[in-house]
Amino acid sequence: MPTGTWWFIGAAWAELLLAALLLRSGGTRSEETGEGAVPPPQALALLRGGRRAAVTVALVALHQRGAVAAGRKHTIRANGGPGRTRDPVQLGVHGALHRALALRALALRPEARRAVDALRGELREAGLLRPPVRLWAARVLLGCIPLTALAGPFLTGAEGAGLAGALAAGMPPVLLAVALLRLPDTTKTARRLLSGLRERYPLPAHRREVTDGRLVQLYVALYGDPALALFLPRFSRDGGLLDRPQEVDRGRPREVDRNRPSADGGPGAGGPPR
Repeated sequence: MPTGTWWFIGAAWAELLLAALLLRSGGTRSEETGEGAVPPPQALALLRGGRRAAVTVALVALHQRGAVAAGRKHTIRANGGPGRTRDPVQLGVHGALHRALALRALALRPEARRAVDALRGELREAGLLRPPVRLWAARVLLGCIPLTALAGPFLTGAEGAGLAGALAAGMPPVLLAVALLRLPDTTKTARRLLSGLRERYPLPAHRREVTDGRLVQLYVALYGDPALALFLPRFSRDGGLLDRPQEVDRGRPREVDRNRPSADGGPGAGGPPR
């Protein structure tokens, strides 16, 4: 194997090391997230499932106050004002509902996008999401590693057994780069936070075990579709909030759910709006 090939392999390892260092860099906060600093449900949903999940939790909170309802053909429509809330994501989502919209279209409306993007910025500052510039730079470096590893043998004229050996030597950094490219944009702190909250708040077996509307939002933020199907089956199904309605509904007992807040103050009605 030509000596020059080792320079390319070394460069591939250097790119991998630099990308790994960039991915290890978090936000500005250095402290561990404590129990008193748990983000709101919309933020937890954004960490778990991205923009769509954050908008879904905001819709749950609005629905609990009667501000939104399921529309025709799996859409969501406004059903009055947003209520007494100062939450930017809820206000942005409600402000985007000039007409009935499907969840995917609603999440892309400018009002909702701006609110979720602002929340994403707060999570980056808290060290729960990777800084976008570092994330972009790391992914560019990782994408260059296969090119560097392949370019070496061919530019140095390796052939026969030398070519096979050079390709084999360049394979480890390429495989590691592919693995790092699959990392989410959430940090280890964020994943530890979500895991800890799921341990503290396992999804109940029955809807009646939860009477606090704020907890319903938390369960939806942490578990997504299973929590929606448990606590708000009709609203989530008719409003098109479920990714896999047939799989989620399978084996779940049918629960009473209305497109208006519950009169008895149950979980569908929620607690005091925030």
